[in-house]
Amino acid sequence: MEHPFDQIPGVVSVTPGYTGGHKKDPTYDEVSSGETGHAEAVLVIYDPNQVSYEKLLDVYWRNIDPATRNRQFCDIGHQYRTAIFYFDEQQRRLAEDSREQLEKTGEFKGPIVTEIVPAGDFYPAEDYHQQYYRKNPTLYESYRAQCGRDQRLEELWGKKGEKTSKK
Repeated sequence: MEHPFDQIPGVVSVTPGYTGGHKKDPTYDEVSSGETGHAEAVLVIYDPNQVSYEKLLDVYWRNIDPATRNRQFCDIGHQYRTAIFYFDEQQRRLAEDSREQLEKTGEFKGPIVTEIVPAGDFYPAEDYHQQYYRKNPTLYESYRAQCGRDQRLEELWGKKGEKTSKK
């Protein structure tokens, strides 16, 4: 999820990490084991004068499978659940409104299972996870292809997210 947000003008930083669980200062190995309660996540810092929160939500939705619980592509487990961790009441309301609009499109066979929950402590991932898509472009692209990520996103959203949600 780091790559899609890095491409947006007005996004100041995108930090991969972990949140939503009970273990303080978890490691990647601990989170990926599923024992910490944390989800892999990104912390997006943005300039609201350049990009809206609604735009960030739209980018988020179009880069996940919101109808599959506890799994994203070939990553399986509660640590790979989709979630929006909000920081204030306005973000909560906007996230819930965007989920509701997505549900109203009728494009998904089942319910949208993405959680919308208060943000808790965020723990940045280890250095080797930061900017992974830039540091390891071949491995990153290979992983996306092997997991069927781009194919599934195209099934859900059309080529490069061309489908637009009805508003």
